[in-house]
Amino acid sequence: MHQMDWNQARAFSATAASGSLSAAARKLGLTQPTLSRQVAALEAALGVALFERIGKRLELTQAGMSLVEHARAMSMAADAMALAAAGSSQDIAGRVTITATDAVSAYVLPGLVKQIREKAPQITLVVVATDSISDLRKREADIAIRHVRPTEPELIAKLVGEMTAHFYAAESWIAKNGMPRSVAELCEAELLGFAPVDQYSEHLSAAGIPIPADRFRIVSGNSVVLWEMVQHGIGICMMLEEIAAQMPNVVRVLPELPGTRVPVWLVSHRELHTSRRVRLVFDVLADAISRNIKDGGFK
Repeated sequence: MHQMDWNQARAFSATAASGSLSAAARKLGLTQPTLSRQVAALEAALGVALFERIGKRLELTQAGMSLVEHARAMSMAADAMALAAAGSSQDIAGRVTITATDAVSAYVLPGLVKQIREKAPQITLVVVATDSISDLRKREADIAIRHVRPTEPELIAKLVGEMTAHFYAAESWIAKNGMPRSVAELCEAELLGFAPVDQYSEHLSAAGIPIPADRFRIVSGNSVVLWEMVQHGIGICMMLEEIAAQMPNVVRVLPELPGTRVPVWLVSHRELHTSRRVRLVFDVLADAISRNIKDGGFK
């Protein structure tokens, strides 16, 4: 019986999930030739072809489909083992990875990181700024700041506050174009929107602010980029009130609008939450975020 090599099984599982050797290699932090050799070695050891090339993609053969779930199970077991090992560690020194949206990472986290550094300078903090929801179960992050409550049973979530988003423009833009007095006038202004813009438009409509998607003539998936454009007087964009409060020369547009509520959830894996350093960072973040929201902004 062939003794399964974990590296080969991991290469097989990642390639099956990604559909290409290059994507799988990037995911695993390997070179493409190394990953290709591992897949080829597994095929040779098992005596079966696991993939066939269809156009630019690799598709599983019948033999590959019958084996891929076993490889995924091995991968999940390895992830669980790593989580258990991390959770059992009580050493305060080490890395803690925090993931948050680009705007929260740029405008909210700096002050919070400063507080964590003052309490535990021996902890190395890694900030992952992304609007994608990182998978805490796979150790993509230790702690996540999210705006939606997670549904995964393995995760611990704490609602630490609620922010509000409103429309803002630079004083220079208002001086040049005038202050919009209604949603109809707002729709005629230079609007900046978040990608995907159709989904953003639906979100605003649900909040009682009906603005068609085609009215957003400048669109980006990066809220820091959009906010910099606002400050340069390019147009009007929605931003969290607690972030906008930090910025000089920016004013709220249509203050009578209710704005949109944005809950703030702090999330960690159950086992990682038993780690002393992760628990310390989690608790500092929870206290600081809650306190700053009540005080009306982040310094």
